[in-house]
Amino acid sequence: MKAILKGARITPKKANLIAGMVRTRPANESLEILKFTPKKAAKILHKLLLSAVTNAVSNFKQDETSLSVKEVIVTKGPTLKRGVPVSRGRVYPVLKRTSNITVILEVKEAAPAKKSGGKAKNEETATPAAETTTKASAKPASKNATSKTVKKVAKS
Repeated sequence: MKAILKGARITPKKANLIAGMVRTRPANESLEILKFTPKKAAKILHKLLLSAVTNAVSNFKQDETSLSVKEVIVTKGPTLKRGVPVSRGRVYPVLKRTSNITVILEVKEAAPAKKSGGKAKNEETATPAAETTTKASAKPASKNATSKTVKKVAKS
C-alpha cells in the first residue's frame, strides 16, 4: 500500500529531514507527529501519509491501527530554472528544486494479548537461567576469596 507525490515544490534535502522523523513508526503516531511539526514538508508528508492510509483502508480492507510506515523515499524531481536580474544587465540563475516522495505502508500484525499464565511461564524459564549464571559467577569469586585469606594467614 503506497502513495506517490511527484513534483512537490520543496527541496529533497528539506523533505528528507522530516521524512526521517516518521520512518518505521506506526501510521497513527506518524500522522500525529506530522500534524504538530511546524515545517512545510510536514504538511506535505501529512497529506501524503493520510492518502496512503486511506488507500490501504478503502482498497485493501486493512485496519488503520495495524498500519505502520515501512518506507518514506524522497528523491530529486525536475528542477525549475529561473533567473533574477542583477546589475549591468546580467542574470543570476535561481534553481527551484522539486521532490518526488513515496510513502509505503505495511501491516504490522498485532501481538496476541498475553495472559498472566503465559507471563508466569516466561518468568519461570528466565529465573533459572539467571540463577545459573549467578551461581557460576559466585563460585570463582568464592575460590578467589579463600585463596586471599590463605595468603594473609601465611604472611602472619
